[in-house]
Amino acid sequence: MSRRTPKYCDGVNRRNFLQIGGMAMGGATLPQLLQAQDQSPGRLGHKANIMVFLAGGPPHLDMFDMKPDASEEIRGEFSPISTSVPGFQVCEHLPMLATRAHQYSIIRSLYGAVDRHDIFQCLTGRIYSPNQPVGGWPCMGSYVSKLKGNAQRGVPPFVTMTPRMKSSTWGRLGPSGFLGKAHAPFAPVADGADSLTLQGIGAGQFSGRTQLLARLDALKAQAEKISEFDGVDAFTEQALGILTSSKLADALDITKESSKTLERYGGGSYEKAGYGDASHLHNHDLLAARRLVEAGVRTVTVNYGRWDWHGQPHGTNFENARDHLPYFDRGISALLDDLHDRGLDRDVSVVVWGEFGRTPRVNAKGGRDHWPRANFAMLFGGGIRPGRVIGSTNRYAEEPADRPVHMQDVFATLYHTLGIDTNTATVNDFHGRPRYLIDHVQYHKIDELV
Repeated sequence: MSRRTPKYCDGVNRRNFLQIGGMAMGGATLPQLLQAQDQSPGRLGHKANIMVFLAGGPPHLDMFDMKPDASEEIRGEFSPISTSVPGFQVCEHLPMLATRAHQYSIIRSLYGAVDRHDIFQCLTGRIYSPNQPVGGWPCMGSYVSKLKGNAQRGVPPFVTMTPRMKSSTWGRLGPSGFLGKAHAPFAPVADGADSLTLQGIGAGQFSGRTQLLARLDALKAQAEKISEFDGVDAFTEQALGILTSSKLADALDITKESSKTLERYGGGSYEKAGYGDASHLHNHDLLAARRLVEAGVRTVTVNYGRWDWHGQPHGTNFENARDHLPYFDRGISALLDDLHDRGLDRDVSVVVWGEFGRTPRVNAKGGRDHWPRANFAMLFGGGIRPGRVIGSTNRYAEEPADRPVHMQDVFATLYHTLGIDTNTATVNDFHGRPRYLIDHVQYHKIDELV
């Protein structure tokens, strides 16, 4: 009796899937790829991106676009300090990033957002609207999954470290839109999410390898029961393979890192009482992101902290910033150093941003409110030129004064680091219509950075 080769949901069989995966990496077969990695220590063999989402809208005036000459209700309570890039200053609570300014670039003239708490803007570059193609717009990770496929067998191309949140728009896992669930993210910490999950394991529990492996053993047992039934489609088999992959479990097991590396990231977790609607500050999530791309993941999203600081009774903007900024300073600096020391900065790009900025004027409660007209983005690695300060805002940081950069320009740049040309790359929607990844006519990669 002949046995038909199982096919994935897009009609590609397993053999062809591996061949296509090889072609996406320059025609190399898997053995050739592994050999090339062995001969080039520190190189991934694929391009990857880590997106760090600062949920709630970080205060651009109190971080990377300070206005020390403005009046007190504009400049706030913090003072600027010099950095390793002449003429560029950052907040006094970011001393580690100040000494590393030559290793990253900052966009200070970012625009293109609306006053809406939603990670959708940072995942897609588009404004959330009911008027979308059937199925909705896919996010960057889903596009990359579709165009590039898996870099390693048993490792999903797209992973989100987004935990379950009270505010659902902050906790979107990454819409796969009209590309379908085959290109949805793997979500290991989104307990209860409608996604592939390691259910019951929170980010703070990844250090417990015994519990992680016990949960995976239970999932393997479930997978064996499922596989006994006829009619299990190829996508389900692929999903179960990813779910029980030892590579994925190893990547999430940060206890495999040296004590020096763990100390570099600082460990710990901070969660403000009464702020249960957003993500915690957990620098080990950044470490897990590095381990994931090293294991073969192409895009990783990390939700980091709660930056929506309107003022009392939840503390002023500046009280919250004094709590958040030291964690942020240490965590992002650690990621910078870690990628560089391991030689991964050549292949891994990183973007750090929130959905919008904050009001230039401090309100009566000591907070800063939503301000979509101006924001910042930090970028480094993956071929992005470091030590650049792109654009500026006017004297009150209200709006771009020169070199405005749209969020979709940032996406064009990130796609470029992943080897994707937004001027030519398209994917088909549900109706078979080719769709560009961004509005490629109006927005383009940032030439100063790549």
